[in-house]
Order: sequence, then structure tokens, then C-alpha cells
Amino acid sequence: MTKGGDKALPVRERMQLALPVRVHGRETSDFDWTEMSRLRDVTPFGARFTLKRPTELGRLLHLTLPMPRQLRVFDHVEDQYRVWCVVRNLKLLDPLKEQGALVEIGVAFIGKRPPRSFEIDPTRRYDIVGPNTEVDWSKDGHAGPALVEKVNTHQQRETRHIIPVSVVIEAFDEKGALSQAENTVTENLSSHGASVFTSIRLPAGRFVKITSDQYRISLLAAVRSSHTGVDGVTRLHLEFVGQEWPLNV
Repeated sequence: MTKGGDKALPVRERMQLALPVRVHGRETSDFDWTEMSRLRDVTPFGARFTLKRPTELGRLLHLTLPMPRQLRVFDHVEDQYRVWCVVRNLKLLDPLKEQGALVEIGVAFIGKRPPRSFEIDPTRRYDIVGPNTEVDWSKDGHAGPALVEKVNTHQQRETRHIIPVSVVIEAFDEKGALSQAENTVTENLSSHGASVFTSIRLPAGRFVKITSDQYRISLLAAVRSSHTGVDGVTRLHLEFVGQEWPLNV
């Protein structure tokens, strides 16, 4: 029930509203960022907008926006609507054509608070169990759609090829800028991920840009893990975001 006699819209109807939105993300326990964007469309259960930094499917984000009250599930009298969401779809963008935006994402709202497991480990990714529009939300918004944690399966579902490819690795900082860069080579490679020799220290959950002149490609990638081999050299284990490596080229 909304305040002031506002009539609620059908739950599946999308409204094209260019509302300002403050997006806050936590990639690790000690690394977070904030970015201002604008909605492209919105429903009571989700929204679509662009970001100038990487994210990926299953990541949780916190939004603050002046949501129309007839679209809210809770906090109808607050000036700002503060809601957690999970990234459900992602499209890569050309930053030269999109005012610096790297990705367009569609998110599903999940409530006022994140799962306890996310508070313990913000690198975790999630998926929604069942249709998001059929959720029985509680009056205060604490209960949202049921979430299940996603499991990293990219390393098990395909063969890694021992292919040394010269690449440039660049890390994104908390402002979304590429602040670290290194010329290096891959230890192994597949369509969906790679292991890369590097001296850049990045924990699981962070994002990098990986570029190959040989393959004429630049990809976004999430750091899944890192380890130091018996040779004393560190490897970053990466999973590509929104695009595959063209091994057949």
C-alpha cells in the first residue's frame, strides 16, 4: 500500500525514468567504490543503468535513488529509496560512444539488507530462486527474493590450453580508473578465463582489463584467485566478463 493515494503500476511494466542513482559496490572486504549514474528504466522489482567500471553477473550492489513512491516496496515516506540489488544481466558498451560507460546492467532488487553471507565475504555472487516479481515482500522490505550462491565452475567446465600470449594487465582502482598496468604473458588460456603471470597484487573479487595486440582484443575480467608458484612468480586466475576469448582466431 502506498502513501498519498498513489496508484501502483503493474509489476512487470517498465518505466523509462532517467533518475539519478548512487551505486555503491564492495569488491572485497577492504575495497569499495561509489559511482553516480542514471536509470534507463525501472520497475518495482528492478532497474537498468550504466556503469563506468566493471561488475559481473551475481554481484550485489547498493542503490540510493529518488524512487517514485508508487514503485516502492518499502520506505514510502523516505526522500531516498535505499535498496540492495543483484546483477542479473550485463551488456558491454563502447566507452567512446557511451560517455565513458563500460557496461549496461539490469538488476533485481532484493531488499533493505544484503544476505549475511555477503557481509562476511563480499566476493560472493548470487542468483535469484524463482521469478522476482512473485516474491512475498515483508512490510518493511527486510524479506526479498530467495538467493542462492553461485559456484565458480569456469575452471572445471573447459580445458585450459598452455598458450603463452603477450598481454597487458590493468587494474581498476576505487575511482574506476586504470591505475596499475603491466606487460606480461598468459600461463594458460581458455575461452572463458586465463592464468596470467604478474607482479600486481590483487585479491579475489577485483577487476582488471586484459589486452592482447596479437588477438586485437581487450576484455574485462574478474580475479577469482591468485597463487605463487614454486618459481616464486605470482599468477592471477581470471574469468572474463561478458565476452569470450577468440581462441579460433
